[in-house]
Amino acid sequence: MKVMIRRSHEGILSLYVPKKDLEEPIVKMEKPDMWGGSVTLGNGWELALPEMGPETTLPITVEAKRLSGD
Repeated sequence: MKVMIRRSHEGILSLYVPKKDLEEPIVKMEKPDMWGGSVTLGNGWELALPEMGPETTLPITVEAKRLSGD
């Protein structure tokens, strides 16, 4: 699914899913630089993100795979 990842002025990472009109904070990351690992959202969803370089700038739209969550 296509998702948009951004960082707020306060430094909080969030992920927006346009098809669900859902925006949730990223509360846990498998890898420190986020890319190529899984992230957990505030609502419990777990998503796998693609491999990208640590220099990748935000906001960005990427293809993510949903691993778990209601």
